[in-house]
Amino acid sequence: MFCDDRWGPIFLKAVNVLFIIFGLALVIPGVLVLVNVDLVNDNVLPLMKELTYGGFNLGDVITSLSVSLIVVGTIVLIIATLGAIGAFCNRPACLDIYAGIVLLLFIAKLFAIFLWFDMNAKLQTLIRTNLLSVLQTQYSADDLSTSQISTAFNYLFMSFSCCAVNTLNGTVNDFDNSPWITSGSAGSKEIPTFCCVGVTQASFSTFNDTSCTDTVTANYQTTGCYDAVYSLLSSYSIAFIVIGISVLVIEALAVVTATNYTHYKTKQEERLRRKQEKKNKA
Repeated sequence: MFCDDRWGPIFLKAVNVLFIIFGLALVIPGVLVLVNVDLVNDNVLPLMKELTYGGFNLGDVITSLSVSLIVVGTIVLIIATLGAIGAFCNRPACLDIYAGIVLLLFIAKLFAIFLWFDMNAKLQTLIRTNLLSVLQTQYSADDLSTSQISTAFNYLFMSFSCCAVNTLNGTVNDFDNSPWITSGSAGSKEIPTFCCVGVTQASFSTFNDTSCTDTVTANYQTTGCYDAVYSLLSSYSIAFIVIGISVLVIEALAVVTATNYTHYKTKQEERLRRKQEKKNKA
């Protein structure tokens, strides 16, 4: 039904309109990640770069992923335009090229989605472990100037309204083995000022609430930073996966429809050519 003169072009046009929509849907999340100042701003990025896996670090991955999504989305839009030209202008050659490129993209995206599902659980454990290790070995100052990693953590606490890596459990928490505590720099504090509710870049130096910093009984952030960061990453991941699977379905339909319609048109043209040759001989 989708390969004749009536329905073939209509179906191809509909598929390519969806293709264009999903191309935009890849570009938009990529832009959103790139401009999400909480996650990739210059203050927090040094900390993200400490979270490594193999030869990669989370900071570069986040930045590269967003740029890659924009590039891939743009490529999808270009390919959809090629398919639309083939469908609207009845150009079988365009549809052949279109079907071949889309098939390659289909295979690449399928591999990427399977790889994400395979690596997701490992990445969760790795990010938590690395983040805790960095906190307990490099967090040394409750300010925004002494240490780059400490500053990055403190901006993270403010930006994500979180504290430490794991959820705080009173005065026994992730900071206990950090240089900030073991060196005595913390004084009577059990958690940094930046872990308190309402602290800002302008007010931290004059902020004083011992029920938060010393006894950890009130006015402190109750969410661990791993949960806060992973929640944000997961929200984008779900969008990427849903969009990716949707694009895969559309691509599969596009390949089948373009291939079949091109084959139909070729056979139709061949029949017309033979009919014309018979007419000329007669």
